[in-house]
Amino acid sequence: MRVLRSAVTGVGGFLPEQVVTNEDFTRTVDTSDAWIVERTGIRQRHKVDPGMKTSDMAVEAAKVALAAAGRDVSDVDLIIVATTTPDMPFPSTASIVQHKLGAPTCPAFDVQAVCSGFVYALSVADGFVARGLSKCVLVIGAEAMSQLLDYSDRGTCILFGDGAGAVLVEPVEGKGDNTDKGILGFDLRCDGSKVDLLYVDGGTFEAENRIGKICMQGNQVFKQAVQKISQAVEAAVEKSNLSIADIDWFIPHQANQRILKGVAERLGLDEAKVVSTVAQHANTSAASIPLAWYTAVQDGRVKPGDLVLIEALGGGLTWGAAAIRL
Repeated sequence: MRVLRSAVTGVGGFLPEQVVTNEDFTRTVDTSDAWIVERTGIRQRHKVDPGMKTSDMAVEAAKVALAAAGRDVSDVDLIIVATTTPDMPFPSTASIVQHKLGAPTCPAFDVQAVCSGFVYALSVADGFVARGLSKCVLVIGAEAMSQLLDYSDRGTCILFGDGAGAVLVEPVEGKGDNTDKGILGFDLRCDGSKVDLLYVDGGTFEAENRIGKICMQGNQVFKQAVQKISQAVEAAVEKSNLSIADIDWFIPHQANQRILKGVAERLGLDEAKVVSTVAQHANTSAASIPLAWYTAVQDGRVKPGDLVLIEALGGGLTWGAAAIRL
């Protein structure tokens, strides 16, 4: 029996020109390059240029993904943007991206699951494609996390960066087994009782209606991340009728090098199979997986036919994983 699969046919990324090094933070908070590297693995991050918005970064990443897939913007029939830093409360950043790209009139909407947003958005795209409702979907993760940072809080301001990554998703026919090209399996989860571990302390119903800043209980998030990410990865692999040993590349959310190492060890994954860009990009939230994916495609590591595993955990807490054959 032939089935429709959702194949990733193009990957793109964009980083703002401005680079913020660890040394830059020593002027405002009590920290050092060595302290940051030891605890996070981060050496630098990118920051949006004056006048640049989340939608601008999303558009640039989308253009690269379209070119990689050999598609024109006129082919696009669905746009999904995963972001926690939209240009404005409404309309959606996706609708702004649609206009700036010059894409046809089509469904366009945002998904908000913070750092897990890209995995969630990809699952939504898979639903549209697998049911025959869309044939050319832009899935974009784009974040201007610098806009949510308290630069007097060394526990959070050093962790995040800005950027965007995008993939193009198109239908392919498969046999319905784990040898197919395309998205093979997902596992998505949320535990709203853990909201106080990672959140933004502002918004519509907060005092003075102010834009909030990121608040995080770092040690608790670390403990949750390694356990919950491993569970989601194992579930996604099982749903795909695969094993961890089958994985060619692990492309995780780039939150912290210690988390990446902890998850790999717990899963029994060879660290050589882990794509890490956290040193260069820091945590770009929903953009981190597609940005790391794009980097690994550009440097020749990730190639057609490879089996990749993606995962993320973000505020909420939300988390999820997916297995995809390229």
